[in-house]
Amino acid sequence: MTEQTTYTASGRDWDDVVRAVRERAASGPDDERIVVNMGPQHPSTHGVLRLILEIDGETVTEARCGIGYLHTGIEKNLEFRTWTQGVTFVTRMDYLSPFFNEVAYCLAVEKLLGITDDIPKRASVIRVMLMELNRIASHLVALATGGMELGAVTPMFLGFGARETILDLFEDITGLRMNHAFVRPGGVAQDLPEGVEQKISDVLDALPGQIREVEDLLTENYIWKARTQGVGYLDLTGCMALGVTGPVLRSTGLPYDLRKSEPYCGYENYDFDVITDTGCDSYGRYIIRVEEMKQSVRIVRQCLEALEPGPVMVTDRKLAWPADLAVGPDGMGNSPEHIAEIMGMSMESLIHHFKLVTEGMRVPAGQCYVAIESPRGELGVHVVSDGGTRPYRVHFRDPSFTNLQAVAAMCEGGLVADVITSVASIDPVMGGVDR
Repeated sequence: MTEQTTYTASGRDWDDVVRAVRERAASGPDDERIVVNMGPQHPSTHGVLRLILEIDGETVTEARCGIGYLHTGIEKNLEFRTWTQGVTFVTRMDYLSPFFNEVAYCLAVEKLLGITDDIPKRASVIRVMLMELNRIASHLVALATGGMELGAVTPMFLGFGARETILDLFEDITGLRMNHAFVRPGGVAQDLPEGVEQKISDVLDALPGQIREVEDLLTENYIWKARTQGVGYLDLTGCMALGVTGPVLRSTGLPYDLRKSEPYCGYENYDFDVITDTGCDSYGRYIIRVEEMKQSVRIVRQCLEALEPGPVMVTDRKLAWPADLAVGPDGMGNSPEHIAEIMGMSMESLIHHFKLVTEGMRVPAGQCYVAIESPRGELGVHVVSDGGTRPYRVHFRDPSFTNLQAVAAMCEGGLVADVITSVASIDPVMGGVDR
């Protein structure tokens, strides 16, 4: 066992301490290390991430992630809810991109049901439109909080102000600003409200100018570039070894985007570019997110043009929750027309409605994996069914969880101040990490 010298300092022996430190420095290299906790209360750790840093002076010699502070047991809870009720849980995982959680889950359920090709076109267009608006809102938070953490407070106000206009749209369409549970197996909960297309168009007209304001403040800012260029470096080899996806992977120059490589929800019908950069650093990830927002605006405009009248839920009454909802005195509920049908016109419709609500639909036994491109990378869901009305097992491959593995590779050997930059460039959401 190696003997170690312990120093105890009181108010009278500072000279002895100074002398001992000088002697130790003269006898050889100083290998003293300090272990500090950064988070989970630190404002730059994106919720409740704990970083255990071993530092030598201001240089990080070792970085580890401590997670689990936001664990809510969502995946286990899904095993005790019907397939449709599961949407209410998964939307709360990555709370900055709830529509992506919902779509990934519903695509997997629809794949097991064998109804992927039966989803109405209007429902798929609405899904894409909501996801791309959600991508913009999520990237705005990434840029706003990332700027604030590095001392650029104005971009935070601008970013959150622009995001607010998108959340207002979500509230108009779904009734909620976040955690919508709007996408359902078979389609969406209800059709778009009257007049919302014009509101969406107005927001799309304003967004390019709002994004440009953030760009004007940061893109060529000397301090911003000094804090981000060459910081959080991770090349293609590192990304492939760690399974990193999303903007972090595309900052290495690889144009990997599931919307192009494995299209879903009709993405093959939309014209957009996959944004890449070759810097492999935090600045490149910033540039990618800015340009991706512009591409999302482009996609949403195409969605508005592609919207055609039609149903927003599959027609099979054994699977389809009523999508013709209305706002009544007690909040949102079934439309009077649907109530009239199930209560006075069709015994079969009443039976299907009763069984759907009380028991839930039955999904054939089997398993599948479905992946989509979320704002942070590949969001995958593995769903297992035993043929019952509830999932046997659901597990999500959340990109934030996988991308956090890169913290050590990005931060070790750099400065403590650069840890903040690196974590911000990963843009982890701890609800998705801990689930």
